[in-house]
Amino acid sequence: MELEKGIEVITLTEKDDEDDEIIKVAQLSVEDALKELNTEQAGLTIDEVHTLQQTYGKNVFAKAKQEPLWKKFIANFTSLMAILLWVAGIIAFCANLVQLGIAIWAVNIINGIFSFWQEFQADKATEALANMLPSYTRVVRNGKEEKILAKDLVPGDIVKLEEGDDIPADIRVIAATSAQVDQSSLTGEVNPVHKDAHRIENVEKKNHADLNNMIFSGTNMMKGNVTGAVVKTGMNTDFGKIAELTQNVKQQKSPLEKELDTLTKQISILAISIGIIFFLVATFFVHYPLVKAFVFALGMIVAFIPEGLEPTVTLSLAGAVQRMAKKHALIKRLSSVETLGSTSVICSDKTGTLTKNEMTVKELWTLEKSYHVSGEGYAVRGHIKEGPTHIFAKDNDTLKEVLLGGVFADNARIQKPDKQHPRYQILGDPTEACLEVVARKGKIDVEAEVEKTPRVKELPFDSSRKMMTVIQSSDGTHRFNTYTKGAPNCVVDKCTSYLCDGKIQPITQEIKDKIMRANDGYAKDGLRVLAVAGRNLDQKIMDNLDLATIDTVERDLTFLRVNRYDGSAKSRSL
Repeated sequence: MELEKGIEVITLTEKDDEDDEIIKVAQLSVEDALKELNTEQAGLTIDEVHTLQQTYGKNVFAKAKQEPLWKKFIANFTSLMAILLWVAGIIAFCANLVQLGIAIWAVNIINGIFSFWQEFQADKATEALANMLPSYTRVVRNGKEEKILAKDLVPGDIVKLEEGDDIPADIRVIAATSAQVDQSSLTGEVNPVHKDAHRIENVEKKNHADLNNMIFSGTNMMKGNVTGAVVKTGMNTDFGKIAELTQNVKQQKSPLEKELDTLTKQISILAISIGIIFFLVATFFVHYPLVKAFVFALGMIVAFIPEGLEPTVTLSLAGAVQRMAKKHALIKRLSSVETLGSTSVICSDKTGTLTKNEMTVKELWTLEKSYHVSGEGYAVRGHIKEGPTHIFAKDNDTLKEVLLGGVFADNARIQKPDKQHPRYQILGDPTEACLEVVARKGKIDVEAEVEKTPRVKELPFDSSRKMMTVIQSSDGTHRFNTYTKGAPNCVVDKCTSYLCDGKIQPITQEIKDKIMRANDGYAKDGLRVLAVAGRNLDQKIMDNLDLATIDTVERDLTFLRVNRYDGSAKSRSL
C-alpha cells in the first residue's frame, strides 16, 4: 500500500489538470502569472506577508512524527531474541544458577544499550544532513530588495537568485539572464536545464521538471540569474512531496531480523522440548525427586540458548556500519547493513541516478599522441602522463594549446568545499568544469591565462549548430584567439586544418575519417564526446566585433582534440 501511495503522490506532481497551480502559472504570461499569484514586480507588502504566513506557515519541511526516545530505547530490549534471553535469565535464577542468570541479563543489557547508542548517533547525523533549504535568500518587498531567512518566504514573494544560489521554493521565473539550473536532485539528469520567463504554450504530457519557466525547491542555480515569483513553499513544493513520501514509508523488519525471529522461535521450541525430555527422563528413569528433576531440566533449557548470538550479530553489524561510514555512507539502523548485503539486483533508469554528477578527464587524445590523466573528481589531484612520464604544458606546445582551448571555451567555475557544501560545487555545466581541472593538472595557471587574454565575445551554444565559440583578446603569446567546442561531427566539418607536432597542417578527408572513427568508438562505449578547435580571426574582425558572427567565425577552424565523457564520476577526453 505504501508503494501505491508513493506512486499516487508522484503522479499528482506530474499530471496536467486545472487544479495544478504549477501548470497553471506556467501557461500564463509574466503579467498574468503575477496577477494569479496576487503579487507584482515591487513585491508584497509587510501586511500581505504576515497574512500569508498565517495561511501557509513557514517555508520548511514538516518533520514526520518521531517515535519517542524511550520507545526506541525499549525496542532494543524487546526483540524475540532479547525476550528469549530475559526468559533464559529468569530460568537460570529459578535453577539456582545465579551467576549465569546475571551474566545473561548483563549481556542483554549491554547489547541493547550499544544498539540504541549506534542508532541514536545515526539519527543525529541524519538530522544534520536534512538541512536542504538555504539559510537566507534575497527578496523584493515594498519595492525594496532585502535579505531574509528562507523559512520566511511566502507564496507571492519576488525572489532574486544568482549563480551558485540554492533555490528555496517552487518559483515561476519572471526574468532570467543565461539561467541554467541543476535539477539532478529531482530528476537524476546531470545536464543543466536552461530556464527563461516565456510562457509554456503546450503543457500536454509535461512533468513539472520539464517546465522551462519554473524552478524548484531543492535544486540550485548553476549559471546566470533569475527573478521569480514564489508559487509553492514548504511541504507544498515538489521536493516537499518527495519528503512526505519518504516520511510515510512504514518501517519493516529487515531480512536479518526476520531470520533471527525465525531462529529464536526454533531455538525456543528446541530448548523447551529438550528440557521436557530431560525432565521426564530424570523423573521416570533416573528417579530424581521432582524438584531436582525440574531444576535439571531448567539447566538444560538454558544450556541450549545461545546467549552470545545477539551480541555477536550486533558487533558484526556495528563493524559494517563503521566501514560504511568511512565510505561516506550513513546507516540509520544496524540491520540495514545486512539488507544492503542481501541486494542482488539494482534497477536504475540512467547512469546519472547513481553517480555524483561529476566528470573527470582520464585521457587526452590528439592526432599526434595520447596522454593518460590520473585522479578523479574536481580536486586537482593527478597528473598528465605519457607512459610513466609526467608531461606539463610548458614542455609541449601542442599539449598547451589543447589544454588552453578547453580553458578558454569553458563557461563553468569550480568552488572549493566549505562548511555549507562539503563537496566541490560546480557553477555551470559539469561537462565543462573538468576541462579546467585537467588544465590545472598540466600546470596551466588558469587565472593568469584568463586575465592575460580575457574573453571579448561569445557565440552561445544552440541545438541547431551544436557548438559554441569564444573570442579572446590577443596578446601574441597564444597561437589562436578563437576557440570552438561542440559535437565532433559538426566541429570537424568546419575544420580546414589540424594541429600536429606544434604545426598547423591542412586537414584531409582521411584525417577527418580518423577523428570520426575514434569518436564512433567512444560513442559505442556510451561515452559523451566533445570536440575543441581553434582559429585566428582577422584583425579587421577583432577591431570590429560586430562582424564576428556565426558565419564569419565558425569556419576555417583548426582541429585540436575531442573530449570524451561518461555520465559517472569519471570522464575521458580525446
